[in-house]
Amino acid sequence: MASERPLPVVLCWHMHQPCYADPVDGSYQLPWVYLHAIKDYVDMAAHLEQSPGARAVVNFAPTLLEQIEDYAEQVRAYLADGQPLRDPLLATLGPGVFPVNVEERAALIAALTRANRSRVIERFAPFRRLVDLAAPLREQPQEALYLSDQFLTDLAVWYHLGWIGETVRRADVRLRALEDRASNFRREDCRLLLEVIGELLGGVLPRYRALAESGQVELSVTPYAHPILPLLLDLGAARESLPDAPLPAEAGYPGGEERARWHIERGLAVFERCFGRRPVGCWPAEGGVSDAGCALLGEAGFRWCATGEGVLRNSLRRAGEKADDGAKPWLHRAYRLEPGGPSCFFRDDGLSDLVGFTYSDWHADDAAANLVHHLEQIEKATRHVADRVVSIILDGENAWEYYPSNGAHFLGALYRSLAENPGIDLTTFERQLAAAPPRRALPSLVAGSWVYGTFSTWIGEPDKNRGWSMLVEAKRAFDQAVAEGLLAGERLERAQAQLAICEGSDWFWWFGDYNPAASVADFERLYRRQLRALYAVIGRAAPEYLDRPFTRGSGQPPHGGVMRTGQPTAD
Repeated sequence: MASERPLPVVLCWHMHQPCYADPVDGSYQLPWVYLHAIKDYVDMAAHLEQSPGARAVVNFAPTLLEQIEDYAEQVRAYLADGQPLRDPLLATLGPGVFPVNVEERAALIAALTRANRSRVIERFAPFRRLVDLAAPLREQPQEALYLSDQFLTDLAVWYHLGWIGETVRRADVRLRALEDRASNFRREDCRLLLEVIGELLGGVLPRYRALAESGQVELSVTPYAHPILPLLLDLGAARESLPDAPLPAEAGYPGGEERARWHIERGLAVFERCFGRRPVGCWPAEGGVSDAGCALLGEAGFRWCATGEGVLRNSLRRAGEKADDGAKPWLHRAYRLEPGGPSCFFRDDGLSDLVGFTYSDWHADDAAANLVHHLEQIEKATRHVADRVVSIILDGENAWEYYPSNGAHFLGALYRSLAENPGIDLTTFERQLAAAPPRRALPSLVAGSWVYGTFSTWIGEPDKNRGWSMLVEAKRAFDQAVAEGLLAGERLERAQAQLAICEGSDWFWWFGDYNPAASVADFERLYRRQLRALYAVIGRAAPEYLDRPFTRGSGQPPHGGVMRTGQPTAD
């Protein structure tokens, strides 16, 4: 039967950051949580608030939710009674004590110039002048001592002004006053900027909760620390889509099903605490799915999950069905996962990547019109599909750095164009299931992710496999400590949480010699630090190999240009 409804379209924005907090002292090793919070998370909420006719799905990783709360409390405590700020970059707006050691001073200046050159630095002439003054430090870091504390204060203020969301910049007179001042910022100016940042951090989650309670937004969740569930359950799942993939020597991840359940349950608990409701949907980490993983999601009560187009293509081909390019009527619908699994939606990779990677250089109206044109073509090709739906799924964080004004013009035009088009029903996955439950069953999934429909981004190369072997060894030490009765009560809870951080997907994403060397070094160092902390919690000596790096990057673009969380361009 032909569909009489307008074409249902779902925009799903995934928000995630790994845990950057030092497991020993709680200091933040990288600043991406608070920077994306004051820029992207607030802007994405504001654009929806300003477009009441639009709807979207917003997915949160629970470790991100916890870190946003922690940052908000940090700033509140500093402003209230001077408690230390535990992020060194954020602390540049605090007491005004800067390092005197030349290496530390040069590293801080480098961090405070890490922003998109064309979209942020060039936009503000005072910021550009400061960055240009600091440029020689790349070759001569010893010259950092000749740049004064006033230089560092001005640079810190402009760095944070550059990262502030566009909707905030346009509305907050305090920020406009700071921009007009331009230089020679005082400590009271820094405190004023911290007050703005504190308000933004404290308001992020309540704003999304209000959008959900109004029915405009559906909130969904990822298992707690963003693990690749199918690989926890079976490392061999990687060979379903890549039969010849080299795997770690270990047969599998010990106790993987128990750990997968732990991540699901803890993730739900954090989500309910933050938003006061239980989600019905899940974007598994990296869209990583398998039959076993989706069965666990179904047992946990999830009504829907979502993944990438490549997974569906591989699954249909294995079932003997055609999944060719063209109109793709096989893609633009949901499927029932049997037996007993949730319904599954599949990302339209072409449309999603247009938003993520292409439209940033277009005029906003042209980009929105082009997307609508593609959707109108899909509408014509799928009128015979009663349960049709188009799923556009991508990061809600990274793409906007490459757009003018943090994507404000494009997002406004996008929401307006889709909400006002009579042939399009901008909806959510939950609403779509209620209006048109999936008619087709998919008896089995070929395990894979949103990246190429495989797990090659996280396993199958020497450095990635080495990371897994290190994690397996740590898990065996954890299991032995449990068996010996050394972990119980609060200590067991701390050990489980620390193990969960080590099980996150981001570490493995970055390992590999095709990734930028600086980013590889950051994440490799953090991974070893998290593993050492796990050994400390369980009362075991950490292996000596955790004291030295095991991988390095080459500076080549990761995976054909697929962006990863939080690493901005510096030039």
